[in-house]
Amino acid sequence: MKQIMLITDGCSNVGESPVIAAALAREDGITVNVVGIVDYGTLGELGSIEIGEIAKAGGGMSQLSGTEKLAQTMQMLTRKTVVQTVHQAVNRELRQILGDQQSIEDLPPDKRSQVVEVIDEMSETSPLQVALLIDVSASMKPKLAAVEDAVRDMMLSLGARKGDSKLAVFHFPGHRSGEDAVLDVDWTGDLGTARSIFQRLVMRGATPTGPAILKVMEFFRYGTLNRNGHEVWPEESHEREGVLGDYVV
Repeated sequence: MKQIMLITDGCSNVGESPVIAAALAREDGITVNVVGIVDYGTLGELGSIEIGEIAKAGGGMSQLSGTEKLAQTMQMLTRKTVVQTVHQAVNRELRQILGDQQSIEDLPPDKRSQVVEVIDEMSETSPLQVALLIDVSASMKPKLAAVEDAVRDMMLSLGARKGDSKLAVFHFPGHRSGEDAVLDVDWTGDLGTARSIFQRLVMRGATPTGPAILKVMEFFRYGTLNRNGHEVWPEESHEREGVLGDYVV
């Protein structure tokens, strides 16, 4: 199971639509969840709308949160969407076996309870990849300490799962012009490694949320951020150059 956990205050203002980017990620089998840390006023309202639209397009969930409940929100979203993903997969299997009109809800109570037990077990044991995508635009600066605490607690939650949990961490925008997203931590099962990145983050610039989602989607596919980011497999970068060309809107 693959997830992007986007942490942002909304109001993207550079590049491709984040809603379209999230829809493309969903087509690639990647669920996009969004935790919104929004302010009051017009910008907060606009950010809230965008956050909901991104999650809907990405087949995930969104939740607005104040900084004091951010950790709880991230853990809840991660676990709920894992269950949701398994639930959808089981429903697809049932339709193939029993016909298009069948779903878990259509089963007799005794059979339904058995299937729910299987879903719960699969939710805890299935391999999970979560890519954290952290907005470090200028407006997020006063919220970074809360994000750090939330990421720490989320890593503890992932580590408590029975299944294999892998985490990668990205931030956006990068320091250099045109750097839509930066890989901070490559896929790792050592969930404590992500904490050190917060000492290096510099809050600045605009909010290229759409391009950042596309970059993370590319990383899921190929293990590289191409030219604008940290090369994970540099020897293959030439043949992958231009991968996002088909997705630009």
